[in-house]
Amino acid sequence: MSTAISTTPGTDERSGDGGVAPVLIPHWIGGRAVPPADGAPTAAVTNPATGRVSGRVPLGTAADVDAAVAAARTAFPAWRDTALSRRGQVLFAFRELLNARKEELAAILTAEHGKVLSDALGEVSRGLEVVEFACGIPHLLKGGFTENASTRVDVYSIRQPLGVVGIISPFNFPAMVPMWFFPIAIAAGNTVVLKPSEKDPSASVWIAELWREAGLPDGVFNVVHGAKESVDALLDHPDVASISFVGSTPIARYVYERGTAAGKRVQALGGAKNHLLVLPDADLDLAADAAVNAGFGSAGERCMAISALVVVEPVADELVGKIRDRMGRLRTGDGAAVRDGVGADMGPLVTREHRDKVAGFVAAGEAEGADLVVDGRGVEPDGEADGFWLGPTLFDRVTPAMSIYQQEIFGPVLSVVRVESYDDGLHLINANPYGNGTAIFTNDGGAARRFQNEVEVGMIGVNVPIPVPMAYYSFGGWKSSLFGDSHAHGMEGVHFFTRGKVVTSRWLDPSHGGINLGFPQNH
Repeated sequence: MSTAISTTPGTDERSGDGGVAPVLIPHWIGGRAVPPADGAPTAAVTNPATGRVSGRVPLGTAADVDAAVAAARTAFPAWRDTALSRRGQVLFAFRELLNARKEELAAILTAEHGKVLSDALGEVSRGLEVVEFACGIPHLLKGGFTENASTRVDVYSIRQPLGVVGIISPFNFPAMVPMWFFPIAIAAGNTVVLKPSEKDPSASVWIAELWREAGLPDGVFNVVHGAKESVDALLDHPDVASISFVGSTPIARYVYERGTAAGKRVQALGGAKNHLLVLPDADLDLAADAAVNAGFGSAGERCMAISALVVVEPVADELVGKIRDRMGRLRTGDGAAVRDGVGADMGPLVTREHRDKVAGFVAAGEAEGADLVVDGRGVEPDGEADGFWLGPTLFDRVTPAMSIYQQEIFGPVLSVVRVESYDDGLHLINANPYGNGTAIFTNDGGAARRFQNEVEVGMIGVNVPIPVPMAYYSFGGWKSSLFGDSHAHGMEGVHFFTRGKVVTSRWLDPSHGGINLGFPQNH
């Protein structure tokens, strides 16, 4: 399954992986692959494990967005009026196809993002859970009904779709994050224009083809690639009713302000600095496993990654030692390669520029006086030398004044901050401008219950390091991790993609009720 269009690489690029020329990744508009106009600008898509260009993605223009929105607007009336049972059948067909071919999609994610295959498959599986949730849309859209609220007057509520909705998704989860939004949006009767990341765009077109095979009408799901111009066009377009965004906090704030200024409903999920608080009574082996898994999975390129390990003394020395030992057994390499029957634990970073940025943070932490326990800059990867490699990195004795604590690094860098008490740790977490996810590791149920009540963060784990909720709960943070009132998926997602109506209805007897100019009263 591929709509990629073969093209010749530019003179500034090396040949694609395996000597195959890079392919041109099309837009998807109105149910078909649409190549960019002649001479339209494109950007390179690379395989992070090799450093070679595998494709070129068009940088969409406002005209491309106009075409996609027009297709979505044209498709909306018929899809809105499609019976809920029929919508559910299409959703279920999509679910079955996706489940059957999830390994194929996972391979696409690994080839363009760099995450190892097992992690990519986990991403697809978590997105699939939202599709399964959306299959229950007839139940999720049920309204309320009050009979005889007044004499022979009934009152009832209904929820209706918004129209054309825009989704702007990040590079770190090219499949799962869009699936937080579009299954519910489509099930509720909306039509979609998706703007994926230009760093790993092929998954979105693959998904579009799958929707067509599942029986989704043309124009209900559209994909426009690009960067700022296509984003701004979506934010400004008068026919786009809502925007769902995931990305960094500065861009989330920009999307929220510009989108709401244009009269749109906006949910903009921003950055994170997730803390894991370890109390002295915790199982330190469990905490060490959790810190490694949550800090270095997907090379730390997760909005839910643990980047700050807050350890209540006197157990920091022991815990740091356990983490260092586990890090020594990790294998960094090509996420698609298997050696001796085992794949790599962690892949490369998504681009060379991002790899260099993360390496700059490591240098800054060292210069600012943090104790560099494990330096990932010297990793010997199980992969090609030109891949975008940076191994797992561990800092100890980090202070809140240091840049590696203050900034969202978005890489495999774990910082240990030592504190003297639970109260000190709680204060540190609550003082942070982000409030996405956090966790506490303890065997004290009272401390855990106090923590979940007092911490100012949207998603909380108790002895669970990455507390990503199931699809029937909402995903979202507090403070600078969320702009807007609605989290992703769950019932908040259903409400975001629908508008409420309340109908007051009276069916009279043949006799006339007469004239009464008074304000209506319930009696």
